[in-house]
Amino acid sequence: MRFSFVFTMALLPMAAVAADPVQPKAAETGKSIAVPIRHITPGIEVLLSDRLESLKGKRVALLTNQTGVDRKGVSNVDLLRAHPAINLVALFSPEHGVRGAAQAGEKVASGIDPKSGLPVHSLYGETKMPTAKMMQGIDIVLVDLQDVGTRFYTYASTLLYMLRAAETSGSEVIVLDRPNPQGGVMIEGPVLEPAFASFVGSYAVPVRHGMTFGELAQMFVGEDKLRTRLRVIPMRGWSRDLAPYLAWDLPWVPPSPNMLSPRTAAVYPGTALFEGTNISEGRGSEKPFEYIGGPFIDGAALAERLNAMGLPGVDFKPVSFTPDFSKYAGQHCHGVWVIPTNSKTFQPFRTGIALVKTVHDMYPDKFEFRHGTPSFFDQLAGTGSVRKGILDGKSVSDIERQWQDGLNAFMQVRARYLMYH
Repeated sequence: MRFSFVFTMALLPMAAVAADPVQPKAAETGKSIAVPIRHITPGIEVLLSDRLESLKGKRVALLTNQTGVDRKGVSNVDLLRAHPAINLVALFSPEHGVRGAAQAGEKVASGIDPKSGLPVHSLYGETKMPTAKMMQGIDIVLVDLQDVGTRFYTYASTLLYMLRAAETSGSEVIVLDRPNPQGGVMIEGPVLEPAFASFVGSYAVPVRHGMTFGELAQMFVGEDKLRTRLRVIPMRGWSRDLAPYLAWDLPWVPPSPNMLSPRTAAVYPGTALFEGTNISEGRGSEKPFEYIGGPFIDGAALAERLNAMGLPGVDFKPVSFTPDFSKYAGQHCHGVWVIPTNSKTFQPFRTGIALVKTVHDMYPDKFEFRHGTPSFFDQLAGTGSVRKGILDGKSVSDIERQWQDGLNAFMQVRARYLMYH
């Protein structure tokens, strides 16, 4: 199956209304919630409209991918190259490449971008840390990436490594801010413990941190006491209390090949935990991370048990699917479709723990956590306590209570770097 990058949100006037993108279509569930379209101006447009003075006479590099577009869907590479005052000399690319075509974990080579003719320095190939040679002669690095607001997503690590490299090279870093699809209020999950740090999750934040990329950058510099010259160009129109996944007047460009829609981003903080198990997280299906299953699962029985738990803001529907690639490629799988129904009450990480625990409890002889030291499941969770709690038969609430003190401490640190009300 090939996934093409298409814009899945129409560009509608501010007064218009649209179905909340976290809600499935009425034909799928019989439910639909209308929400107003919010007018948001991303950092790239703010930069081009009134912040260009600092770029004049500078050699500029751009860390970006296919998500770096304006409200009309025009690429930031094209916008910057077309501007006479900007000397764009190089591109840096994160995981999945500058055009977003590579699958998860696939190494991406450096080279020449065929569309722009600019050199591309891959930060997900031979190195993840920008080298001195890559940074040589660059005065300013613009960072323009759409993150998904979840700790275990490599773009935040790429940002952190760029800030560290810029401290050494003396380059200034300017982050062009974008919305957090998870919203800016609800925080969930354990704060990453040092023993479980990896490039998938490299900084001590919870699974859902409720921060924008610009806010994260300020925290990285402030808490690590980096001497990097950092500026954030804030977006306009976004606020912390804006309901997660609200229909923005920004096109949704999949940040990675399997992050197909805002609904995918909605469930990802919880269902991605299945990457650390032998259960399919839906990669290779038409709804990755929304479909969860395996050949030995009874989807109807699993859905019935999950719905009986009364988890807030989510329903479960039996589903069967055959992945084209990844786990159980070509095999018929059965499981559940995870359907968020209320973006304000849905707790994806809590839901993910409940899902993993329920599948484990229903199929103790067939369910497996992936082996490794440390366990990949533990790297995703950021702690060993979730997996241990499931194996020990603890309730979801008991498992959650173990990290509340760390979450409270993080909230105090986080408050120092928030830019939006």
